[in-house]
Amino acid sequence: MANRVQQEVQAAIEAIKNEDASAAEKSEMLMEIAMGIQAKPKSPEQLLSAVSLYEKALAECPPEQFLLHARIQARMATALQAIPANDSEYLERARELYEAARAVFKDHGTAEETAEAEMNLGLVIQTLCGMNKAVITDAISAYQRSLRTFNKKKYPKEFAILQNNLATAFLSMPFTDQRAKMREALAVQAFEEGLTVVNIIDHPTEYAMLQNNLGNALQYSSSSHLVENNVRALEAYEEALKVRTLQTTPFEYANTISNKANCLLNLPDDFEKPEKGNANNVATAISLYEEAQDIFLAHNGAQNAAVIAGVLEELRGHQAQRENSRINH
Repeated sequence: MANRVQQEVQAAIEAIKNEDASAAEKSEMLMEIAMGIQAKPKSPEQLLSAVSLYEKALAECPPEQFLLHARIQARMATALQAIPANDSEYLERARELYEAARAVFKDHGTAEETAEAEMNLGLVIQTLCGMNKAVITDAISAYQRSLRTFNKKKYPKEFAILQNNLATAFLSMPFTDQRAKMREALAVQAFEEGLTVVNIIDHPTEYAMLQNNLGNALQYSSSSHLVENNVRALEAYEEALKVRTLQTTPFEYANTISNKANCLLNLPDDFEKPEKGNANNVATAISLYEEAQDIFLAHNGAQNAAVIAGVLEELRGHQAQRENSRINH
């Protein structure tokens, strides 16, 4: 696969060398070929080949074509951002490219180009935060700058994605200070704000993502309204599951049903008589966890399945203890 991709890339470069075109035109051709390879990559090697073509395009681009240069940089950054890696090298390169591109877009490009670069920059920074290579407030600032253009009226899809990103950024901040509850509230508000502009018909993917993440934010909130929040979370998961199905999006479906299972563990069977416990909800949760575990194992989600296995072991242990206690009494 890798050799074939390299051969295709080399053939494309040779073909463009022989084209009767200006340096700027050849640079654009290389960028378009790279974008084509990047569109539906089947392996990391294809993304690396796209990066190689973007580098050739940058080398070919005349100095006076600074806007084209910035556009190639931004496209190259998206390829680097998508390459799976254990270290931060590709992401740090992507960050540098986005920052260089947005500086040019700000004065010479379109508002949309600037906003897209800011949105992607925010994502890169947020990922780098998980590696202790950046600070989350920089990601939040980038998302907020992007929202100046990607507003809810003209760009509902982008607006919804940005609200989701903002919310997850708020939730990723340390929750050890007095402002923790405020950040939780801001995250819930951002998820809900995103849901005001997308719907299940026109934007099913974004709708399901926001509902699932809203459910998580409500479920793990440190608010004193535990039952109320979990009921709202359960409703959000049910909405997400109208889109996320076993047939269409098995991995996302498994994520949401495992989130739903966790939520059920914190709800009584009878809201009128909470003292009676939640044995029925626990049984339903175990069934959902088992289904999610099977799906994860079938779709390269061994790590997710392992987490669920630990939860199931604990739940079954509690069930056995309760049963023994009931028999002995």
